[in-house]
Amino acid sequence: MENIEESSPLRITPTVRALSSALRGKRENVPDSSRENGDRIFPEPEKLWFKESSAKNLRNRDFLSPTTMLNTLYADGQVPPAVMSRVLSLRGSGVLPVAGGEVMGEGLRVRVDRAAAFRSVLADGATEYLKPSSQKQGCVVLNCPALHPKPNTPTPETLTLGQLRTVLLADHMGELLRRQGFAVSYCPTLPEETDIVTFLRALGIDWPTAPANWTNEEREEKIQDALENSLYRERETERGRRTSGGGGGSKAEEGENEGALRVNLKRVFQEEGLLGYDPSLGTCIVHRDSVSHLAQLDLATADCTVAMATALHVTSCQDEFRQQQIAVLWRASGATHTQRHLVCGPVKTPGSHLTAAQYLQLRRGQMKEASEMKYGDQVEGQTWDDIIRVMTSATVRFELLSTVHTSPVTLDVQREGGVSTKGPRGGVFVMYNCARLHTLFDSYERGLEKGLYPEIPEGSQLDFSALKEEGEWLLLFNYLIPFSELLDQSGQALDCEGGGARVNIKTEQICRFLVSLSKDFSSYYNRVHVLGEPLPHLFNQMFCRLHLLRVLRELYHSALDTLNLPPIRQL
Repeated sequence: MENIEESSPLRITPTVRALSSALRGKRENVPDSSRENGDRIFPEPEKLWFKESSAKNLRNRDFLSPTTMLNTLYADGQVPPAVMSRVLSLRGSGVLPVAGGEVMGEGLRVRVDRAAAFRSVLADGATEYLKPSSQKQGCVVLNCPALHPKPNTPTPETLTLGQLRTVLLADHMGELLRRQGFAVSYCPTLPEETDIVTFLRALGIDWPTAPANWTNEEREEKIQDALENSLYRERETERGRRTSGGGGGSKAEEGENEGALRVNLKRVFQEEGLLGYDPSLGTCIVHRDSVSHLAQLDLATADCTVAMATALHVTSCQDEFRQQQIAVLWRASGATHTQRHLVCGPVKTPGSHLTAAQYLQLRRGQMKEASEMKYGDQVEGQTWDDIIRVMTSATVRFELLSTVHTSPVTLDVQREGGVSTKGPRGGVFVMYNCARLHTLFDSYERGLEKGLYPEIPEGSQLDFSALKEEGEWLLLFNYLIPFSELLDQSGQALDCEGGGARVNIKTEQICRFLVSLSKDFSSYYNRVHVLGEPLPHLFNQMFCRLHLLRVLRELYHSALDTLNLPPIRQL
């Protein structure tokens, strides 16, 4: 049975929701239905079903409602025939078509009509599956404290690996949020033609710049005046209290700071109702670099088309306290924008200490050496320089972004370690498998020119029931269909109210998604000969596979775009 709304892209979440509604029946409309009802407690809808993902389980089921869940709904876990009928005749916007289901020892398992799903996703080019499922509005300022002058502009030699992680994360988040419809700006603006700008561009990061003689003095004066006239400015009569982050300073230090502008940060976050700030924030002396930082934030929010912007401070755990000071100072100056802190764990390099510049140089040298070992004398000229630059960037990004942002990253930076061009290891493996797809279609084009193959027909002319390999369903069900919902998640996390200053976003998911995709694609591609013999009776299956892999290639491009990594056509 094919119950499917052709106009609606298939989604996992609406399918799970519809399955839950079908299983619970009228209870779905009962207030507090998850609470005790008689002598039975009904589970939350999202817990009733889960999507299978392993190749082993996908051989016989796509969604499962475990026996433990069935037992909470029905006596002895026996699903009534009317309920079973509802589940099997499921339909709705975005709901995957159901082919069948039965109650087994593990629970109620449901199988999707795979041919219908392939046709629905692939027939029109799958463009709806390669972008977020919904568009949002709003302005987000991605502030990277590591790039602010203290007092001088940072250089690749002064940038730590922990700080580099925050810059890469800010760059990645910006691309994800922009794709969801947010207006995104970056802070601070850097002086153009400086070493740090050149360094960032080598990693594919296009950070905003201004001429070297540009100043932000007008905004700095405005911020200074606002703080001097702030309700939270500490007056002479309030002196003697411990300053924020300090202690009982020496008499000399007290003399140096005599007459300095002080702001009571604790009063700010208490009276403004700001949650999640460090209770040890006390009185802060306002230094010139703090005013410069706030003026840069003011500049970055100046062009927001909405009254309220969200400033996302992407900072290392070592710099978090200092950034909280800056955030509360900004509030004291009159800024009312929402501020969230995305805090990154440290980057560890056992046995050595490298700056960001040394780390990039090491990985670039290892990438060139690995390429020369594999391709020999071919590795020369501008084309190879570009390939090595992109592959180095991919290696660095995957090493620093594949871990949950709050957790530490440990790098192997031993010079003899090398960078492998084979095996399921991060960025190189992902780029290699993306290149294999380009090579496949180049081979098809050559066969087309020789007259071996006809043009690939429209999807509507193909019989997608020919896609019977378990690896084909794995690629569609685990990657193509869920991708748009994966793209939605970072924007949803920003929308969450409450919870304090920190925000936790699953920033590692795109990198992990690409590595997992590459493992499953590599396994499939090594097993299946896509471009078969040029025999007419084999063409339908070959073209179905080419439709699937063409969309998979676009999926790679879309995911890599969020990391500012251009695909490499051949390796």
